[in-house]
Amino acid sequence: MMRVDDLVAAISALQRSDLEAWIREELVVPRQEAGTLLFTDMECARVRLICTLHYELEIDAGTLPVVLSLVDQLYDTRQRLLSLTAAVAAQDKNVQAAIIAAMEPNGGTSGADKS
Repeated sequence: MMRVDDLVAAISALQRSDLEAWIREELVVPRQEAGTLLFTDMECARVRLICTLHYELEIDAGTLPVVLSLVDQLYDTRQRLLSLTAAVAAQDKNVQAAIIAAMEPNGGTSGADKS
């Protein structure tokens, strides 16, 4: 867990005023314990991502929520795909083969087999 001052010191480009704005806009959501804001490793990584998007790629503040929403959706999709992959791997070989065949562009049937 990292405090605001430590995070600002750790990321040279980070402006405290920007971090405070991102917290107000809930682009990052630190925990609050005994009146102190604390950032988990995940939130610190998110702040670093926002810094890259904002300072290096020059994405303006108004666009950041949209970009972060898309990144969050991509992350969620990746997690779901990993779960699906694990679920398929837990199935017997016949079920796995049927799933793989169904995933083929033609649904596991050749053009000649369709009526």
